[in-house]
Amino acid sequence: NGITVTSNGVAVENLTVRRFQQNGVLFTGVLPNQTGKKYATAGETSVLDGYRISHVTTYNNGLYGIYAFASRNGVIENSYASGHPDSGIYVGQCKPCNVVMKNLLAENNAIGYYGTNASDNVWIVSSEFSRNRLGIAPNSQEAEKLAPQSSTIVAGNIVADNDNPAAPKIPEGFFAAGIAVGGGTKNIVTKNKVSGHDGAGIIVLPLNVFEPIDNQISKNVLSKNSVDLVYINKDGDARGNCFVQNVFTTSKPQYIETIMNCGKKLSVPIENYVLPDAPAGPSYRDVTTPKNQPTMANPKTTKWFPIVGEPTYPVLDDIVVPQ
Repeated sequence: NGITVTSNGVAVENLTVRRFQQNGVLFTGVLPNQTGKKYATAGETSVLDGYRISHVTTYNNGLYGIYAFASRNGVIENSYASGHPDSGIYVGQCKPCNVVMKNLLAENNAIGYYGTNASDNVWIVSSEFSRNRLGIAPNSQEAEKLAPQSSTIVAGNIVADNDNPAAPKIPEGFFAAGIAVGGGTKNIVTKNKVSGHDGAGIIVLPLNVFEPIDNQISKNVLSKNSVDLVYINKDGDARGNCFVQNVFTTSKPQYIETIMNCGKKLSVPIENYVLPDAPAGPSYRDVTTPKNQPTMANPKTTKWFPIVGEPTYPVLDDIVVPQ
């Protein structure tokens, strides 16, 4: 790893981390060789508490760019991630996570943002996820503790052209979707601009043993996707997932906002929908070096401050669809 942090209240700011075999910047509340455990849970003292990443550029690292695991009370802001064969930005195995991600650009990664079992007060706002193989993916998996994933807010983001064959390929994963909720619960996906995907603009679907439950997809503006809105189910049950007030042209099932309107409990047609196969991709080492990113204002004189307690959360009503 480029930088590994296992202490509370640390800030990593105004630097570039590139070409490491694993992660660029890693915040983690548990290390197997220190605790003898593979995982931490939210109630254990091994959960890292308080972190900030600001004005950090990560590119062409061998796994993740910015990675927060078993960590809570964080801010990831004004940062950039490119050329990673897993995800540019990853938050996993935390409940509550209490993290705000804002003003980010993730491009040319296998996945822009991946959030396995990242639950409660997870905010992804006012950012751009473009030209990855998959844009944004809150998800539930047995590979980490604290499943199922729940309560991520994805709002006010640009999510575009995430079907990029020039991004490195993940060994297993979706391709050509903007926002994919895989087996997640109680997520809110709203006021995003989602365009240019050969697969799906926004898709809600099962993942392994986990069914998506009570996810709300609302007020997004979708265009130029193969299918704008998709809901996949095994048995005709909406499971509380709903679609309302989106601007879109196509959906599977058809009339998705009629049969899956919030507050209604209607049967849903079973769809056999498959995303496009992922083409071959380059090595992460060969992804084009990005241009210089904005530096932090007055880095030599700006006073450092730790994150203590929960960060300040955005006001959802103040967020608008980006232009």
